[in-house]
Amino acid sequence: MSSTIQQARRSGKPLDAAVRDDFPFYSTGAPGAALAYLDNAATTQKPAAVLNALIDYYTNANSNVGRGYYQLAMTSTERHDAARETVRQAIGAGADDDIIFTGGTTHGVNLLAATIGRRVVGKGDRVVVTGMEHNSNLLPWRRLCEESASELTVVPVGADGAVDTADFAAALGPDVPLVAIIHVSNVLGTVNPVKEMVAAAHRSGAYAVVDGAQAVAHGHTDIRDIDPDFYCFSAHKMYGPMGTGVLYARHGLLTDLQPYQVGGGTVKGVSACEPVRYVGGPARWEAGTPDVAGAVGLAAACDYLESLGWDAVRAHDETLVRAASDMLADIPGARIIGAPAAGPSGLVSFVMDGIHPYDVGGHLDKHAIAVRCGVHCASTFLDDLGLLGTVRLSFGVYNTIEDLARVHDALRTVRPGYWTSEQPTTRFL
Repeated sequence: MSSTIQQARRSGKPLDAAVRDDFPFYSTGAPGAALAYLDNAATTQKPAAVLNALIDYYTNANSNVGRGYYQLAMTSTERHDAARETVRQAIGAGADDDIIFTGGTTHGVNLLAATIGRRVVGKGDRVVVTGMEHNSNLLPWRRLCEESASELTVVPVGADGAVDTADFAAALGPDVPLVAIIHVSNVLGTVNPVKEMVAAAHRSGAYAVVDGAQAVAHGHTDIRDIDPDFYCFSAHKMYGPMGTGVLYARHGLLTDLQPYQVGGGTVKGVSACEPVRYVGGPARWEAGTPDVAGAVGLAAACDYLESLGWDAVRAHDETLVRAASDMLADIPGARIIGAPAAGPSGLVSFVMDGIHPYDVGGHLDKHAIAVRCGVHCASTFLDDLGLLGTVRLSFGVYNTIEDLARVHDALRTVRPGYWTSEQPTTRFL
C-alpha cells in the first residue's frame, strides 16, 4: 500500500467531501454512489448548479433567440448574451464578439480549417502540428493539406512525452501560415508551453490555433496571457453540458470570411439575385437555432469552477496525480507513461507489462472503477510511443484518494485475459 494512500485512509477524511456533495451523480442511490469515476478527460459529471441552470432555462425562458418580438424571446436572448459575457470574462477575452458558441472542440477546429485555413493555406505551404494531437486537432488540418496540395509537418514528441520547443521553432518558416497545438495532452497529461509556442508562431508570421479541451477544467485559461489567434474548448470537459463549446477568435480575424455554415440568423437580407449580405459578430458563425441551454449550462460551469478557486483545483490535481504515481509505483508490472507529476493536469496514463489495456480496463470495471483504455483518439501518438494503448486515470474535482485506493487494490489482482491471449494487437478508439 502506498504511503500517500495509507495516510489518507488513516485520516478517514476525504479531501473533497463537500465538493462531492455538489454532484447529484454521487447521491445515495445514484449511479455514481458506488462508482470510482476516473474518466474525466472523456467527460465530466455535472454539478447541481449546472443541472439547475439547464432546468431553469427550459422551465422559465425557453424560446428562440433573436427570433421573436415578445418578452419570452427577449428573455431567452438575454440569457444567451449573458452566457457569452460570462465565458468572455472566464477566459479574459477582449470582447463578446470574440466568443463563438460551437458544438465543441471538434466543431471549432473544423470551422477554422474550413475558413481561415482555406484562406491562408495554399499549394506548397505547410501546416505545423505536434505529434501528440488528438484526432480533432489533426484530421481537419490533414484534410485541408490534402485538399490544398500543402504539407502537414508533425513536430515529434520526445521520450519524456513532451515537445521540445526548439524542435517546434525549427519546424516554422515562411512557408508555414498556420500552426495547431494541443494545450494539454489527453493521452499523457503533458502541459505544453503554449504561450512560448504561440509567440514563436507569431514571430514566424503564422496563425496559432490552440486545442484547449483538456486544459480548461484544470487551471485558469488566460487568453490575454497565452495570446493565441484561436482557442477551442468543450463544455462537457469542464462540468458543463455535452454538445456545446467555444471558439475564441482574435478580434477581427474572421470578420470578412465566408461563414462555415449558412442559414437563419446569419444574414442581413437575401434576394434571388443580389449578393447575400451576412451579419457580423458571432451570429455570422452560429447559423440556425443555437444551443441556448448549453450556453447557459456552460456559463454555470464557469461560475462553479470560479467558486471553487483555481488554486484549490490545481492543488487537488497535484495531490491526486502524485498519489496515483505513488500508488502505481507500488504495483508490480505497472509503468507510467510520460511524466505527469512534472506539471500535474489531472491525468496519469500507464500500462501493465504483459497485459492488454482492455483487459486492465475490463478488470477495473468489474470492481466498479471507470477508466479509459486504448488509444484515446490519438493512435498516431501511441504509434510513436511504441504502445498498443494505455490505461488512463483522469481526475475531476470530486475524485478522492479513496478512489485511488480502490484502483490500487484492484490492480493487485489483474491478470492477462481475453484481449491479451486472443486479440493481443487489436485496438480501437
